[in-house]
Amino acid sequence: MASSSSASLLAPLSSCPRSWKHHVFPTFHGADVRTNFLSHIIKELKSKAIDLFVDDDMERSKLIGPELVEAIRGSRIAIVLLSRNYASSTWCLNELVEIIKCREGFGQTVMPLFYEVDPTDVKKQTGDFGKVFRKTRKGKASEDIQRWKCALTEVAQITGYHSTNWKSEAEMIEDIVTDVSNKLNLSAPSSDFVSLVGMESKMKEMRRLLQLDSNEVRKIGIWGPPGIGKTTIARSLFNRHSQDFQLSVFIDNIKTKYAIPASSDDYSVKLYLQRQLMSQLTNETCISISHLGVVKDRLKDKKVLVVLDDVDHLVQLEAMAKETYWFGPGSRIIITTQDQRVLKASGINHIYKVNLPSNDEALQMFCMYAFDQKYPKDGFKELACEVRRRLVGELPLGLKVMGSNFQGMSEQDWTEALPRLRFHLDRDGEIASILKFSYDSLNDEDKILFLYIACFFSGERFNMVERCLEKCFKDVRQGLRVLYEKSLISADSIWIKMPKLLVRLGRQIVRKESVSEPGKRQFLNDANDIGEVLSDDKAASFEIGIFIAVLERTFERLSNLQFIRILGRGVNPLSMNYVSQKLKVLIWPMFPMSCFPPRFNPEFLVVLHMTNSSREKLWEENKLLKVRGFSGQHQLGIYYTSQPLRLLFVEKLSCESLERLDLSFRNPDIRINFRNCFKLNEEARDLIIHTPTNQYAVFPAEEVPMCFTYRSSGSSLTLKLNQMPLGKSTKFKACIIFASNALTACYKPVKGISPGHLYTFEVEVETEDVTSNELVFEFEYELESYNSRRWKIVIKECGILPLLEPSDKEI
Repeated sequence: MASSSSASLLAPLSSCPRSWKHHVFPTFHGADVRTNFLSHIIKELKSKAIDLFVDDDMERSKLIGPELVEAIRGSRIAIVLLSRNYASSTWCLNELVEIIKCREGFGQTVMPLFYEVDPTDVKKQTGDFGKVFRKTRKGKASEDIQRWKCALTEVAQITGYHSTNWKSEAEMIEDIVTDVSNKLNLSAPSSDFVSLVGMESKMKEMRRLLQLDSNEVRKIGIWGPPGIGKTTIARSLFNRHSQDFQLSVFIDNIKTKYAIPASSDDYSVKLYLQRQLMSQLTNETCISISHLGVVKDRLKDKKVLVVLDDVDHLVQLEAMAKETYWFGPGSRIIITTQDQRVLKASGINHIYKVNLPSNDEALQMFCMYAFDQKYPKDGFKELACEVRRRLVGELPLGLKVMGSNFQGMSEQDWTEALPRLRFHLDRDGEIASILKFSYDSLNDEDKILFLYIACFFSGERFNMVERCLEKCFKDVRQGLRVLYEKSLISADSIWIKMPKLLVRLGRQIVRKESVSEPGKRQFLNDANDIGEVLSDDKAASFEIGIFIAVLERTFERLSNLQFIRILGRGVNPLSMNYVSQKLKVLIWPMFPMSCFPPRFNPEFLVVLHMTNSSREKLWEENKLLKVRGFSGQHQLGIYYTSQPLRLLFVEKLSCESLERLDLSFRNPDIRINFRNCFKLNEEARDLIIHTPTNQYAVFPAEEVPMCFTYRSSGSSLTLKLNQMPLGKSTKFKACIIFASNALTACYKPVKGISPGHLYTFEVEVETEDVTSNELVFEFEYELESYNSRRWKIVIKECGILPLLEPSDKEI
């Protein structure tokens, strides 16, 4: 008998169904509860459309057969009704063993009901319950007895219902049935997020971070700008995986619902937040939290899934999920936030950065909300593309709200709605209210920096923005870091970008500074507003302007104008004679004159960007152009008369006709790009190489110049240490030349990689711990192509030039 019992109970769990056959499986001792307490529970459960496995027609024996095992494994919830004589039945005990096995094997929910019996007596098999068990175990196989004891101990430690805690059985039954219903609702398979564009790929990436098969307790951050879909990703994860945990909770919109009062003390805030967590996690509305150890005490042995959505203060995390040891093995804590600093301060290393969707995905998202399909309806393609591209950008919140706004509209309705939406983020203000919450959380200086980027600098180079605004802020780099960590901009080492809807928010905020008098605003972006200001005789104080058409003397009274972008061909180029001496940035594609007008000579210029212009020289006469940052394109040519051009902060200068240089500076660290300047003479090339502040340079060259002390073919070079003295560290100027066929393996040209050009850069070697008598330099360059394949670029030659320390130079 023992062997057959063991065979039945130890059937492999791999055969357990994942599509549930029953909602609830009840295990009970019939003589104790069938006609009273249990009958009422069954009636209430059925009244709420909850399906139970009923074994009335089964012939009970000492063993549970395959049909019963299948019923247990096919039930989402197992109710264990523990009464005084429950342990008198080996049938009940064997059912319990199978239930505990299913709980541990695939997360079946187990709800113990202690009916007129103490949980401690069940756990330790003592009292009246223990007497019954000891009688049952007589003559049974020791392995069966041990299994029963383990199952009773395990079930007694699961949070359940104790009949002595309720005034009446009716109230207890009502609470039990409500709890069962809620658990079933939470565990019901969801298709809410199945059709969302790009969600499956996000789930795949998130599961790699979650490591759900691991028993470690792991905290995971989901980080990104407001409206990008962090909450949606977290909800999708929760819906898919909450049933695999003993307890689970999704606490949404913490930033708004549980905002931290400025005058509150941390301890009170933490007690309050812990009470919210435990109340929602255990479904106890009147739970009492007297100290901060309650979470750890209640959850340290529970496998839980906790989602803390939209966290914006560290104290929120410290209250609800400070330490991983507060939770049982296998627990997962997911935090969504737009503030990276909260995650870093909490020591969370597993972070999923939510990026904007691609253009194609963004259009599909918009169409799903506007047309209930992933592509525009007939006749709406141009309108849908215009709204998506010009008004919304790629932010999912905007795509959802704007798409829903247009749902069911005719083409004429769309056309009539567009002009108003160009000035307002959305019809009902939903987008603006969500995004502005993030702007309002900034301090005053960071708010101003946000507006600078929204109105002018989104899409510009990081170092250009830093130099342009360094005099306007105490620490512009720190301000940019704050905006990045709060997900209001994206930034790499080169570019700063802001989502289009945040750009529109910033410009809308500036517009509201003075709706009726545009000239009083700090920045102007709209052509109509600029036209109104320029037609007025009053002086205007704005710093930023984007111009489409102006007359010759238009800029004369705009004394504070520092940042200019010219669009179109309606601006008189002679107007540059009257531009403010404060000018820092001039961006004018297709500048129509062959040279600057004579009175244009800015003293504080940082960026001069004139792509596709007609310029052939700077001025008719010789002048020194002081440019702190210079950006240009292939068509820009500079010719010289008697004096060479001095450039005081060259960033990029592609001039096919450039021959001579005078880099007369020593202090600023510079990066020089002379790509395609094939006429550079040898003196100019040597000057570029030997410029001590030159961090990086590019210019045409077919071979490594002789001034490099050590040269080699290929990508490797060995330097004998006995050939030169070494300090604790030694700096070198290094160079590489790409082979002419370096990019033949790629399917399209790669920006920034030019065969037939010399690339120079500095290398510092820590030589203090070097034990060999030689240094080996290995140069390697890889890039990732459009199809995510990595390509190694072929290096034709390389070179090394030791850089002497100042003391060595003096000697």
